[in-house]
Amino acid sequence: MLVSNEKSLDGKLFVQFIALIFLSYIKKQMQIKDLYKKYTIISLLDKIDIIEYFEYPDIKPRVGEILEKQKVIYEAMEFDVPR
Repeated sequence: MLVSNEKSLDGKLFVQFIALIFLSYIKKQMQIKDLYKKYTIISLLDKIDIIEYFEYPDIKPRVGEILEKQKVIYEAMEFDVPR
């Protein structure tokens, strides 16, 4: 791992550990909800990745259009659908 000091290494390892926890949860939910028939992990994350989030100073944040397939994924993962 290319880092400049030990603190950077600690931070990088921590972020990777948290990412691994999220990935583990996603895999488990995909198995429980039988989503592997329709998606791979990469394709599932790609479907969610295209949701846009707009934030401007002094204006309430807005979420772009969410498709029905994306809502199904959010519900399968037991997350609240962004509004």
